[in-house]
Amino acid sequence: MALTRTSAALSTVLLLGIAGPCVAQSDPVADFYRGKTVNVYIGVGVGGEYDLHARLVAKYIGRHIPGRPNVVPQNMIGASGLKMLNFLYNQAPRDGTSIGMIQNAFPAAQAIGRPGLQFDANQLRWLGTIAPVVETMAVWHSADVRSIADARQKEVVVGATARGGITFTYPALMNELFGTKFKIVTGYTGGNEINIAMERGEVQARNNTWSSWKVTKQAWLKEKKLFVIAQAGARADDLDAPALEQLVGNQADRQLVDLIMSGAALGRPMTTTADVPPPRLAALRAAFLATMKDPDFVKETMALNIEIEPVTGEAMQKIVANVLATPKPVADRAKPLLE
Repeated sequence: MALTRTSAALSTVLLLGIAGPCVAQSDPVADFYRGKTVNVYIGVGVGGEYDLHARLVAKYIGRHIPGRPNVVPQNMIGASGLKMLNFLYNQAPRDGTSIGMIQNAFPAAQAIGRPGLQFDANQLRWLGTIAPVVETMAVWHSADVRSIADARQKEVVVGATARGGITFTYPALMNELFGTKFKIVTGYTGGNEINIAMERGEVQARNNTWSSWKVTKQAWLKEKKLFVIAQAGARADDLDAPALEQLVGNQADRQLVDLIMSGAALGRPMTTTADVPPPRLAALRAAFLATMKDPDFVKETMALNIEIEPVTGEAMQKIVANVLATPKPVADRAKPLLE
């Protein structure tokens, strides 16, 4: 009997010894994500730079999230991305399974108190961006406009999505500060539709990022069908166009440009909802940065001529906080341009 008891006790000790490390190695984050689906919501139509970046990240990030969940990108179009962001903030699960690639101008729109915003950008949990962007103003060759000075003398029809989006605010800002004569026509669903309208002669110009032009319309650039007359945000070494920030003549105008172009520092930003448990948020941010170094991701982005210069989620959180701390006089002046 004693031997039996001793053997039983020894077996218990051995089992505990074996089980102990397994328990210690358990990963609650991996356990949560295993078998789940992470939705990546995209607030604009298929084919533009936002859509391209979101789908590239969605394609690879699942490899780097503990538990390797299935990651599914889906477009939710409306109001230049506002429909998707309002959904993400108010209706999507707040457990780390909902990610959105949002329009980078929305924090500035919140700073000026734009109506219709049902979110607080400070409460969103930012994950990262592939790179900051250089915003440009580009004119179709048939418009015979090659500079800002030309655009002061001649009316140019500009295609845009909606008021409040960067495709509207960029030319509107240039009209106010530099006296350009851009006539802005809204109602296009996205950049691809505006591009088609330029080819058809419906519009003569549009805002777009320099990286998007190089990725999606390299032939236009080589054939000199486009002329970039201004840039803003990060500087592009391979672009010969004046920077709006350097053209303004006083501090008040510089503050206005900085607020309206603040989205450039956010690039094509990815965020998740408020209230995501901190360990899952840390895992998503780490997964984003790991994706930026994934050899397959790097290979595909290089093939598409997409530059990788990631901004971390933590850095983006600070950028957004600074934007929302914009002084009221500056925000009031920007309001007509951003709402």
